[in-house]
Amino acid sequence: MKISLLFAGVTFVLFFSSCKKDSSAGAKVIFKFKFDSTQIRLNNLGVAATMPAGHAGQSPRFNSMSAHYVEMTPDQFTLLGAGAVLYRAPETNIGGSNAIDFSKAKFAGNNEVFLSVPVTGIAAGNYNWLRVSLAYQNYNVYVEGSGITAGITVDATVASFIGFNTYLSSFKIDDSTVVVNGNKAQGYWATEGHYLTYGNVQTGQAPAGSTTVPNPLFATSPIPAGSCVVTGQFASPLVITGNETSDINITVSLSTNKSFEWIDVNGNGKFEPTLSPTAETVVDMGIRGLIPIKM
Repeated sequence: MKISLLFAGVTFVLFFSSCKKDSSAGAKVIFKFKFDSTQIRLNNLGVAATMPAGHAGQSPRFNSMSAHYVEMTPDQFTLLGAGAVLYRAPETNIGGSNAIDFSKAKFAGNNEVFLSVPVTGIAAGNYNWLRVSLAYQNYNVYVEGSGITAGITVDATVASFIGFNTYLSSFKIDDSTVVVNGNKAQGYWATEGHYLTYGNVQTGQAPAGSTTVPNPLFATSPIPAGSCVVTGQFASPLVITGNETSDINITVSLSTNKSFEWIDVNGNGKFEPTLSPTAETVVDMGIRGLIPIKM
């Protein structure tokens, strides 16, 4: 089920600002990303997870991320879309099926603001859970070279698309631009680095359903298959009265603990996408947990 189907018929009041703070009057709830490689590594059910046999992983070094959807919910029984929906990114059908419009994505790095919402636009109440649908990641990983770079560890940049579906005209990895002009399903990726003998860019697609999306509320508030709505609980309820005079700052701490995962063909723990005769393939790029922290 595409994430858009669950939201059909729901009226959204969306508030979004750029990474620069809105100058309009009134208190705001301000969300910042934090990428934490030491945070607990969770599976889809929100349970601590170890690395599967035959796989290996790295904790990527993040450059930026974009979100597709943000919602706060009062309790574990609130269904997706029934809470306080704060943001939904632009979508398009230009690629055929409905998809996130990457050309209109907003990006933020570590400790940078990705969303600022006026308190007056949020219903008063106590909110225990935060849902963030993540769409795009840009980070660096270490890759083992081949050919003339065999035996050399290279620092490569990865563009990773983890949203339910993304329309791409083109996108830039680091210095290189990849032209697509079509939709790409969750798990599409591209790397750039001098580890190839035939060029600096490689693209691939992780298997359908392999992207980890932790949701501790899977039993009472499920998310659609193929989406990337990561769910996390506040340590204590976030109280909104509507009479706030000061901004509320929320750090959205995301677990990047070995979130870049591949099939480790030779068991050496090194990512070798050009290994011969069997190249090592990426199988998971999902964020491994979300903790919202009121600062």
